[in-house]
Amino acid sequence: MSDTATALTEVRALSDRWADAERRGDAAALEALVVPDFRLVGPLGFVLDREQWLHRFDDGAFAMSALDWDEVDVRVYGTAAVTIGRQTQQATYQGRPSDGQFRSTHIAVLTEEGWRLAGLQLSPIGPFRPPTGD
Repeated sequence: MSDTATALTEVRALSDRWADAERRGDAAALEALVVPDFRLVGPLGFVLDREQWLHRFDDGAFAMSALDWDEVDVRVYGTAAVTIGRQTQQATYQGRPSDGQFRSTHIAVLTEEGWRLAGLQLSPIGPFRPPTGD
């Protein structure tokens, strides 16, 4: 298998491990998947650092009841990779529904420990609105 094919397989496996850990609300498993300066850009533009992201499960503040991860496309650029997929979730945050369908972009980097997530960004999937030409 070529280096690129191996990287594609490893990055895809990383995103699958991420999805599994999210489904289970397993902060320890997620911690093992990310670099120390990890950042998440949420669907409303807020930014969480690694510790904030990992602690969102504390005290049941964020609870994931279902997560589907599909339409996954991985591109590798040497020691960096970009994965874009569709995340469909049923969740609650502080007791309020946080369900949705998001286009999720994952940025992975190759470290001494293997591929790790450096960043995630979520964008809500909504209806297409063509430009008005104004």
